[in-house]
Amino acid sequence: MQRLKSQRLGGIFDLSSKKKTLQSLKNKTLENNFWNDSQQASSCLKKISIIEKEIQLWKNLKQSHDDVEVLFEFFEENEIEISEINTELNLYVKIIEDIELKLILGDPVDLQNAIISIHPGAGGTESQDWAQMLFRMYKRWAERENFKIEIIDFQNGEEAGLKDVTFELKGEYAYGMSKAEMGVHRMVRISPFDSNSRRHTSFASVFVYPSVEDDIEIEINSSDLRIDTYRASGAGGQHVNKTDSAVRLTHIPTGIVAQCQNERSQHKNKNQAMKILKSRLYNLELEKEKEKNKELESQKLEIGWGSQIRSYVFHPYQMIKDHRTKYETGNTQSVMDGNLDNFIRNFLLSSINSKKNN
Repeated sequence: MQRLKSQRLGGIFDLSSKKKTLQSLKNKTLENNFWNDSQQASSCLKKISIIEKEIQLWKNLKQSHDDVEVLFEFFEENEIEISEINTELNLYVKIIEDIELKLILGDPVDLQNAIISIHPGAGGTESQDWAQMLFRMYKRWAERENFKIEIIDFQNGEEAGLKDVTFELKGEYAYGMSKAEMGVHRMVRISPFDSNSRRHTSFASVFVYPSVEDDIEIEINSSDLRIDTYRASGAGGQHVNKTDSAVRLTHIPTGIVAQCQNERSQHKNKNQAMKILKSRLYNLELEKEKEKNKELESQKLEIGWGSQIRSYVFHPYQMIKDHRTKYETGNTQSVMDGNLDNFIRNFLLSSINSKKNN
C-alpha cells in the first residue's frame, strides 16, 4: 500500500478568489432590480451553485486528507485495522479524481448543457440497431451522472433501432464530459438479424455540441435561413402525422441543417430546431477561435473503416477499446450499462497532455 504524504492543498485552486466571486454574485441577488432580467438572474444563480459546489469539494478534500492522516497514526499504534484506512483512502481518491476533472474542464463552455446527435452508418438494420444501443448507453450514463435527457428529435428505424436521434443533455459539465464521445463508434458482433449467425461490423457517429445558453447571443439573419415543414414520420400520434408539424431549418451560408419533429406543435418544433442550429453555429465559432479547423474536419470523417474513435467487440471475444487513448476493458456489459467514466477520464487527461506537448 502506498503511504500517503501530507501536502498543501489548493495550490492550483484559488479558493480565496472563488470566495470573493461567490460573495460578489450573492450581493447581486440582493439588488432590487435583480429579477428584472430573468435570464441574467437564472445565470447568476447557476454560477453561485457551481462555485458553492467547487468550494465544498475542496473542503471535503481537506477534511478527508486530515482523516486519513489520523487513521495512519492510529494504525501505527495498532489501534485500527488496515481495512478502515482503505475505506477512507478510497473516499479520498474519489474526491481527488472529482477535483482533477473539474480542473481539466476549465473552459467556460465545458459547464454548459450538450446537444448530442447519433446517426447510424451504412448497413441498414444492423447500424440502426447499434445506434439504438449507443443511445441506451448514454441514457444509462446520464442516470449515473445525474444528468437529465430531453429528446429533441427521434426517428425510429424501419425494422429495429433508430434512424436518427438528437437530445439535450442537461447538467453541470454536461458538454465538458460528453465531448469525449464525439466521433465514430464501431461494433463487432454476431448479428441477431442474420439467420446464418454471421459476424457483422456496424458503425454509428456521435456529434456533440455545446448547448447555447440564454445569456449567449447568436444572431441569425432571416435572409440566411430556409425553413421547410413536412409531416412527421416518427411516433407522436395521428395528429402529428396528419399535419406538417415537423420543421427543418437550413442556414444557407454554412449549409448547417437542424430539424425537429418530436413535438406536436410546429411552433415548438421550430424553437427546438432553432436551438440546435444556434448550438451548431456557436460550436463552429468556438472551433474557429481555437484554430481547430483541422480537428473539426477530422471529426467529420466517413462513418466507416479507419475513422472510428472506439471499437466495441462482442465476438469472438469481449473488449471495448478507445483508439485515441489506447484505454480498453473486457467488461463490455458494464460499459453498455453506462459506465463510461474511465473512457471519458482518459480522453480528457490525454487532451491536456496533448496541449502541453504542443
